[in-house]
Amino acid sequence: EKKGFFRKKEKKNKQEEKIAELTDRVQRQMAEFDNFRKRTTKEKASMYDDGVRSTIEKLLPVVDNLERAVAVQNQNNTEDSFYKGVAMTLKQFQEILTSMGVEEIKALGETFNPNKHAAVAHEDNDEYGENVIILEMQKGYQYKDKVIRHSMVKVAN
Repeated sequence: EKKGFFRKKEKKNKQEEKIAELTDRVQRQMAEFDNFRKRTTKEKASMYDDGVRSTIEKLLPVVDNLERAVAVQNQNNTEDSFYKGVAMTLKQFQEILTSMGVEEIKALGETFNPNKHAAVAHEDNDEYGENVIILEMQKGYQYKDKVIRHSMVKVAN
């Protein structure tokens, strides 16, 4: 009788060990799959953001040219229908960029920030404080706190 009793206990212990081992393996597999799912979701979002930034970067020269055309026409003070069409196209471009989350980087009058601005010139001028941007030569843009294009600026020293 004693031998049968101990054998049943040994079988129970082995079964419990096997159940614990299999439970541990299942939990590890579930955790591994969850990590895979999170990593894949993050990579997918990152790829989308990279694509948006790349596309916007290619469209910015068009926006720059439209802004130049509008600025020149403003100087001439002409109420030309062609000018109005260019101005409307520029406004539409700007609205689309804003709706996508693209923002202009503020530069003029701001303190120089090398993460957002590219200093292409400096001027010794006592009218302005140290490292204050006095001229914006080209607008900079950012998308979701990442710079697409740095602002090209002139800084007072």
